[in-house]
Amino acid sequence: MINDSQMVWDSCLRTIKKNVSPQSFKTWFEPIRPIQLDQQVLTIQVPNKFFYEWLEEHYVSLLKQCVRQELGDRGRLVYRIPEAGGTPAGNRAGEPVRVTAKPSAEKDNEPVPGSFDVENIKNPFIIPGIKRVKVDPQLNPNYTFDNFIEGDCNRLGRSAGLAVAKKPGGTAFNPLVVYGDVGLGKTHLVQAIGNEILHRNENKAILYVSMEKFTNQIIQAIKNNAVTEFVNFYQLIDVLIVDDIQFLSGKHKMQEIFFNIFNHLHQQGKQIILTSDRAPKDLKDIEDRLISRFKWGLSADLQAPDLETRMAILETKVGVEGIDIPQDVQEFICFNIKNNIRELEGVMISLLAQSTLIRRDIDLELAKEVIRSFVSNINKEITVEFIQEMVSEHFNVPVEKLHQETRKRNVVIARQLSMYLAKKMTNSSLKAIGETFGGRDHSTVIYSCKAVQDMMDTDLLFKETVSELEKKIKMSLN
Repeated sequence: MINDSQMVWDSCLRTIKKNVSPQSFKTWFEPIRPIQLDQQVLTIQVPNKFFYEWLEEHYVSLLKQCVRQELGDRGRLVYRIPEAGGTPAGNRAGEPVRVTAKPSAEKDNEPVPGSFDVENIKNPFIIPGIKRVKVDPQLNPNYTFDNFIEGDCNRLGRSAGLAVAKKPGGTAFNPLVVYGDVGLGKTHLVQAIGNEILHRNENKAILYVSMEKFTNQIIQAIKNNAVTEFVNFYQLIDVLIVDDIQFLSGKHKMQEIFFNIFNHLHQQGKQIILTSDRAPKDLKDIEDRLISRFKWGLSADLQAPDLETRMAILETKVGVEGIDIPQDVQEFICFNIKNNIRELEGVMISLLAQSTLIRRDIDLELAKEVIRSFVSNINKEITVEFIQEMVSEHFNVPVEKLHQETRKRNVVIARQLSMYLAKKMTNSSLKAIGETFGGRDHSTVIYSCKAVQDMMDTDLLFKETVSELEKKIKMSLN
């Protein structure tokens, strides 16, 4: 016959099962046995003290909720730990351990169940701990806000990062998730946040770790039977920065451990900063409860920088490295390297190596040779189609609009300018040019060229636009 304590505990288990992973339920809740129900106090037995400490550290809120749901607001849960001889043991001489609140020690040197000695926590970064967790933050001091160039592509992320740096854990941006393609500055930005926090408050325990290193540390902790020490260490961090969170995909044990660390830090008001190669909603094979937590704060997208931002980035890096790269060479590099800041750095380093090792001046010819290893459109013929693409991009008009009948001014100007540049920069006949614009005849091309020339004669700003586009086309395919 099932007793009352068993019935209450079975009801609790049904609720718990809905809120934890199957593996966690099997590991931490199936071994528990209900012992006694005394009015509104349910007593359960757990296998050992480690079990008790883990439950109190990670599931105390859930346990409270379940017990109060079954026994009312005054419901309490206590549990016993068997001693080696089989006698139930609690926090003191067989007394029950109350999960509803951590018992206080009677003496200063008497440890509190569920607490731990900071000095004895194993630091996975092999740096001795002290009373206040002291770790090497693993930050690159060269990654700062001062040399992180702001543009439309990253303004949201940089602004949010500065807000977090000024008040870590005290803004709505917790967690802050910075995502985008490779080479767009995610690592630079999150480490800049860490460095700025450290500059403002050197007593903060800040830690940057890649998901690859985090995973390797967990594997070692499991091998050494030291998962608890590993989790305890990470739960004492004030600002945790984890790079490439997408590599949690498919690693369910890692997700369970990271979930517990995340929950603890967030509940304690500690700052969490993550990077990913995609938005949280697009992460695959990661538990929904983790994805939902990643969405609690702010997700900031880093996009490919525009030409002006690329120019500013390269100019800054050239200044830092003390390299003399002529302005026209810098422009040529930025016209051709469009989507990856790391490639800009790669070209710059290659130019420096080439000029140093073979003692060549850094000029356009050398830049073309270096860039051939990064892009494939150098020294190709300028075509009418390519001019249409460049002009359409500048005016933010779809290419297909240039082929259609429309009187919208921005489309008309883009079409006429494309015809003008096609006549000037290609060997195509007037008839061939007209054909590529929706089958128009040569007279339309002549009229468009005259209209563009008239606008250039009367509008200096438009003339500068034409000159800039012509230069951009030459730089891109020279």
